[in-house]
Amino acid sequence: MRTKILELMENNSRLTPAEIAAMIDTDEESVRNEIKKLEDEHIICGYHTLIDWDKLGEDRVSALIGVKISPVRGEGFDRIAKRISRFEEVKSVFLMSGSSNDLILSIEGESLKAISHFVYEKIAPMDTVVSTATYFVLKKYKDHNVIINDEHANDERIQGMS
Repeated sequence: MRTKILELMENNSRLTPAEIAAMIDTDEESVRNEIKKLEDEHIICGYHTLIDWDKLGEDRVSALIGVKISPVRGEGFDRIAKRISRFEEVKSVFLMSGSSNDLILSIEGESLKAISHFVYEKIAPMDTVVSTATYFVLKKYKDHNVIINDEHANDERIQGMS
């Protein structure tokens, strides 16, 4: 039951416990209790609303920052990753394999200049950072499993959520 609830919620976090219960043929109270347990155990870590800021005319810039790290003995990459995670601009931090970058950061800022300043004032000077590479997002086609700027595709997805 846990896996099915999680799969359903991952695709549509707006589903109610009653809707989930109907989909998996169980009672609403069991689903509500299971969701609470999943939240308490931090298996469900949060809920996300995806907003197309371009449609509101908001100036926001997204970038992926590759960070090469000199790991600290006994701590690996954890200490620096946790430190970087605390910055408000940083939306995600990933430890990578098969790349010349050890960490990939997903960040947002008000402008290209703001992101550039963030990287060279906050990230690059950190004691174990060897180098950085900034990749600005020019256009989003799909984010969090949602096709962006395709009215028809999103209408179908939203209808499936109802």
